[in-house]
Amino acid sequence: MRFGVSALAAVLVAVCPPLATLQAAPPLEAYGELPAVEEMVLSPSGNRFAAVTTLEGKRIIAILSADMRLLKRLEIGDIKVRSIEFATDDLLLIRRSMTQDLGFGFAQDKYEFYQALTLPLDATEVGVAFGDRAEMINATFGYYGIRMVGGYPKAYYGGIKQRKESFNGGYVFDHGRPGLYEIDLLTNKSREVDGAAPEGFDREWLVGPDGTVVARLDVSDADGDWILRNGADTLLARGDSHNGAAGLVSIGRTAETVIFSARAPEAIESRWIEIPVDGSSEGAEFLPDIDIAKLYGDRRTGLLVGYREEDKDPIFFDPSEGTRAAAVRKAFPKLNPAMIDWTAGLDQVLVGTNGNGDSGSYYIVDLVAKRANSIGLERPAIEPEDVGAISTVTYAAQDGLEMDGILTLPPGREARNLPLVMLPHGGPAGHDVAGFDWWAQAFASRGYAVFQPNFRGSTGRDAEFRRAGDGEWGGKMQTDISDGLAKLAAEGIVDPKRACIVGASYGGYAALAGVTLQNGLYRCAAAVAGVSDLSLLNRIERRESGHSRMAARSLKEQLGPSSEFRARSPRFQADKADAPILLVHGRDDTVVPFTHSEKMADALKDAGKPYQLVELAGEDHWLSLGATRMAMLNAVVGFVEKHNPPD
Repeated sequence: MRFGVSALAAVLVAVCPPLATLQAAPPLEAYGELPAVEEMVLSPSGNRFAAVTTLEGKRIIAILSADMRLLKRLEIGDIKVRSIEFATDDLLLIRRSMTQDLGFGFAQDKYEFYQALTLPLDATEVGVAFGDRAEMINATFGYYGIRMVGGYPKAYYGGIKQRKESFNGGYVFDHGRPGLYEIDLLTNKSREVDGAAPEGFDREWLVGPDGTVVARLDVSDADGDWILRNGADTLLARGDSHNGAAGLVSIGRTAETVIFSARAPEAIESRWIEIPVDGSSEGAEFLPDIDIAKLYGDRRTGLLVGYREEDKDPIFFDPSEGTRAAAVRKAFPKLNPAMIDWTAGLDQVLVGTNGNGDSGSYYIVDLVAKRANSIGLERPAIEPEDVGAISTVTYAAQDGLEMDGILTLPPGREARNLPLVMLPHGGPAGHDVAGFDWWAQAFASRGYAVFQPNFRGSTGRDAEFRRAGDGEWGGKMQTDISDGLAKLAAEGIVDPKRACIVGASYGGYAALAGVTLQNGLYRCAAAVAGVSDLSLLNRIERRESGHSRMAARSLKEQLGPSSEFRARSPRFQADKADAPILLVHGRDDTVVPFTHSEKMADALKDAGKPYQLVELAGEDHWLSLGATRMAMLNAVVGFVEKHNPPD
């Protein structure tokens, strides 16, 4: 049996069909439904863990003991849970989001609001941050961690105070600049710790182990000028970062230093500077010769405890913790182990894995007892043999730039002359790794090879590679993708005459560009929440930034000159479309508004080109809802199978 002997495993077994009823290929629901375990965290002592999971068709948050007894469950339906975290062994923090219409007078039509909830183990009521203050907007705007202050758990959030009306005593929106607030998690009472930034500035904070402000950074919306001060309001540093790259990174290994990032106007990459909070020196570059992929901080103090370079083992400053972290990775040599959560000293580590033969598994690794217990599966209906083989393919772009991408092959088929689904990632600041991807695996299960190219502009490489994508929407970023197709065809792995291109967000733009800006490559294109018009994208982004000059400069850097927007916008090249197009878009998308697909559909209709528009009611940019995510997958897979049959 693939499940550990645990109550949570029993939860997963309940939604997993018996092996005898499984088809040759799992049903699409096995891939497209929300995972059986969406998220999992460990309590500070390691005696409990919590999961967002599904039991008997119902989504719940479950809290379990170390001996796998179910201690508490909360039914959550379609609530969009963004994170869970233990404040203490007896108290769970939940962050959820909701899409709201803003109405007249706001720069955005819709906004994704976040709420912070507390779930006590010994109480029935769920607390809501700022529920004690009528003048506060019932949402949070930034999260700055949990601290144990005087033995009591406190959480720190950005909050927006409203203005009191004199004529009726009610409260109305005043401005959107949050202050910093402390919330006592045992009483749900809040207090202001630091005020909002001046008009025209954005403010962020670092909160020290004792709950006081260690540093605050103010950045001008207009020109990117920034000012760094300590909690006593002493000036530490100032400068300009007109491309919007200034920000706070972390407290140092002690609360005596902080790390911030800034990028000079002509520089390729940001520099991380560690500076004393007493203002005694200008500081120095933090780990200047290391390309850091992730920092590790103590979850109760905020102090920096380690870091990780891309594709390397974590480095912990405490040698014993470093030894234990290395042991975790060595325990899962053929997978992609991720340290999700851990107790002090790394005595116990919650690990997630995925990769070849593994559709997503969770383990608690006890490094004192030297054992690992399997406690859950993300997709229990997908057996190891159902996972398509995953590998990394390297190739060269037309201009010689070194590329890579992730190839997923259909289970049980020879890797020769296969039909292809090209699946470029979103962002474009993102990258794909050689792990289990539910969308790629869904196509592979239907007989397709799937390629996920890490084109220039992707993360996961050095800053020069990331910056190589600037101004290359529809240009070299696009040909990087088709160069991957050429590589696979030259190797005989895929049939270049049987390829479709599919993607979401920026990947949706690339899909549309693949059959409008490019021709003769793909039999069909499916764009999910895709950008269709660079001018529209630029206008909306600038409007929602309050017409910030800094935002305008950053957009120009990314998108290139506005004189080329029309030529690089699939909407205005719709008459050149040489393959059927599927458009899928959520009505509540606050990142790429629905109007992008709506206008693309109108342009295709006017040009007499074959297309289909699927509207996902109530869905956001991230396909957060199970029903509409499944509707998307059914529509896209059915569309590809129709226009590019796998056999």
